[in-house]
Amino acid sequence: MNRGFFHSIALFCLLLLATGCSNFQKLLKSNDVSKKYQAALEYYEQEEYYRASQLLDQVTDLMAGTEEAEKAQFYRAKSHYMQGNYILSDAYFRSFFTTYPRSPLAEEAMFMQAQSLYQQSPSYEEDQTPTVTAIEAYEEFLVRYPNSEFAPQVNKTIEELYLKLDKKDFNQARLYYQLRYWRSAAVALNNFLQEHASSPYAEEASFLRLDAQYRFALESVPDKQEERFDQAVDYFQAFVDMYPDSKYKREAERVYEAVQSSLASLRKSNQQNS
Repeated sequence: MNRGFFHSIALFCLLLLATGCSNFQKLLKSNDVSKKYQAALEYYEQEEYYRASQLLDQVTDLMAGTEEAEKAQFYRAKSHYMQGNYILSDAYFRSFFTTYPRSPLAEEAMFMQAQSLYQQSPSYEEDQTPTVTAIEAYEEFLVRYPNSEFAPQVNKTIEELYLKLDKKDFNQARLYYQLRYWRSAAVALNNFLQEHASSPYAEEASFLRLDAQYRFALESVPDKQEERFDQAVDYFQAFVDMYPDSKYKREAERVYEAVQSSLASLRKSNQQNS
């Protein structure tokens, strides 16, 4: 094939694109609600979500009270979701299942509203308020539709989001340890274990709590050391009871031996001074 043929094909494609853009612009300026709505559905089926949403944004509110209003509102929400406009899709899906609670599409709309919130959940380092909001939306969905086809996915996503919250809380507690704020680390790690006992981070947190408590006791004033070393012994026992085959077991045993050595020296010194 020669260069002229490819040039002709390129020109033809550009012509089609220009015609399509021209037709779309005419639709946007048109006052024909029905024509806009039908075109929006066609764009949606062709996965041209931007154009679909532009037209549906114009006509959905004007279609209130008509037979097609329900479908228009649903597809407006979904076309925005497909573009990544999650704040808008959240609002539109919520409005849909509030307005049409008995609609055949209400279940999917409620699920997609939760999905919209999920998409707004940030990385674990950031504020997790959106994550908590997403979890609440998914849990509300399960209450309303416990046997939904979406239930397995919802349960899996809830677990993922709780794990993100676990990770944030664990990293906040571990930060005290990394900064060598031993007292704060021991307290924060203890609180983490009380609130996240089944977390995948609990094993490491339990070891770090033991080590932080030992180091805190070492730096304490003499009058407070014995009770703080005793607390470290309790933390060691809790650790080995819960994680007998832990990868941290050998390190934990070394900390425990150091605690026992410190206690023996402390008690011997106290006896000599008494």
